[in-house]
Amino acid sequence: MTYIAKPRLRHPTLATNKVGYTRRDYEGKISTLCAGCGHDSISAAIIEACWELDIEPHRVAKLSGIGCSSKTPDYFLGASHGFNTVHGRMPSVLTGANLANRDLLYLGVSGDGDSASIGLGQFAHAMRRGVNMAYIVENNGVYGLTKGQFSATADQGSKSKKGVINSDSPVDLVAMALQLGATYVGRGFSGNKAQLVPLIKGAISHGGAAFIDVISPCVAFNNHPGSTKSYDYVREHNEAVSRIDFISSRDEISVSMAPGEVMDVRQHDGTLLRLRSLHPGYNPGDRYAAMAHMQEHQQMGEVVTGLLYVDPLATDLHTALNTSDVPLNAMGPAELCPGARALERLNASLR
Repeated sequence: MTYIAKPRLRHPTLATNKVGYTRRDYEGKISTLCAGCGHDSISAAIIEACWELDIEPHRVAKLSGIGCSSKTPDYFLGASHGFNTVHGRMPSVLTGANLANRDLLYLGVSGDGDSASIGLGQFAHAMRRGVNMAYIVENNGVYGLTKGQFSATADQGSKSKKGVINSDSPVDLVAMALQLGATYVGRGFSGNKAQLVPLIKGAISHGGAAFIDVISPCVAFNNHPGSTKSYDYVREHNEAVSRIDFISSRDEISVSMAPGEVMDVRQHDGTLLRLRSLHPGYNPGDRYAAMAHMQEHQQMGEVVTGLLYVDPLATDLHTALNTSDVPLNAMGPAELCPGARALERLNASLR
């Protein structure tokens, strides 16, 4: 529970990074998510990535929307700046914060409901504008905080716990990010930390619009046949105080894959998730080849993971708008309000 404080005791032999922090210094509150949830594995990967990058926690601004995924920023980087926005509106709030203070590292955490449904327009414009951020979607294909409905990323033909077949085409956020101009695009699996940590480190260090779609199984509710992303409907709870559900804990699913390897990962309900790791000769510098490669293997029932695309010469929104090198929060009244003459010159330039 979040009200239970973690012990402040630090063992004197804990390793520190170049800026003097241990891994414990990048942790947050105790997670309230279901035991074995893939989202907690993503939080652990973010902690590891920031520790290895020698990032000072106070230099990070973490923002999220609404959903299981959007709760997770409370569980890592407890000493960082944080903002939990309205459902689906995280990208616009992050864009405003980025324009006001370019000196911070921006980490946007969202989910498939938060980004692929109500926040789809927000996601699209953040990608096409090239906002300098690491945008991570924790994708489980299900609305875990309501009643377990199919999310917009649920695969067509997949079956719910009640036997309902999803007839809608899925929204592929990776394909959209590629098409909309994101300059760093990757897909990972929450159970493959060895692959996910480098992907996150690359996204944080990129310097442009970086997007990672992380397949994150909803382990607590993935107990039915026909699931293609390990999602299940959430049982009805919180409708009446007298109704209590018991959810047994599950062990976290983890894998280790060699480059180019195809692996079938068995989920808790017995279904298989087929993953393909990119082969060593793959060229991540060709946007259209990345889209074709992903769609080709999608037809084979495989989920391609790894760094799908990166533009080494990426620019960001500050470059496009030619903003000041000095953050707005570091300017004084004279710079922020230069007076009537400056306003008159600005209006004249627009006539």
